[in-house]
Amino acid sequence: MKGKFITFEGSEGSGKSTQAGMLIRYLRRKGKKVLFIREPGGVRISEGIRRVLLNVKNKEMSDTCETLLYMAARAQLVDELIVPALKKGTIVICDRFLDSTIVYQGFGNGVDIGFIKSLGKFVTHGIAPDLTFIFDIPVQQGLSRTGKTKDRIECRPLSYHEKVRQGYLDLGRRESNRVKVISALGTKIEIQRVVRAFINKLVAIK
Repeated sequence: MKGKFITFEGSEGSGKSTQAGMLIRYLRRKGKKVLFIREPGGVRISEGIRRVLLNVKNKEMSDTCETLLYMAARAQLVDELIVPALKKGTIVICDRFLDSTIVYQGFGNGVDIGFIKSLGKFVTHGIAPDLTFIFDIPVQQGLSRTGKTKDRIECRPLSYHEKVRQGYLDLGRRESNRVKVISALGTKIEIQRVVRAFINKLVAIK
């Protein structure tokens, strides 16, 4: 692949989407071709699955169903957008990817992580991020940032979100070459400076 694949991860309210947006504007000012996508979603079919996954009315959804729906949305996004963009040399920035399923459905819901990784390899064709940022924030502080209207995942109890946070921290320890854990407690500008320092090395910006 000619392009670079960068993913943004983090618990609810960690500010990852804001940081992704700031980075995109920075890279475009530097003349880089950038594609920004979100998960689940990004393309028509995957956006339809997103609506099912996040709808608070779908309380009866099983953990297995939830896991497979996330994977289905990812499979379509990879085939339709990510692979073609990377082949063209585009920098692809994705708001969540396979790590989210490992953490939210694996650590959070108890779905077998080995199964998630195996299925993930199939749906992504083995494509992995060149660099992943995890924005870490205490659970209650993060949830307080999400606003009054919460989706099906945000509505889950604190104990679930604590497992998610610990899952992310575990991931950061295990895959420190790829994954960079950044505190989300600084100012937006301070956090962005840290992000750009890693990005400048990855895409050779001076």
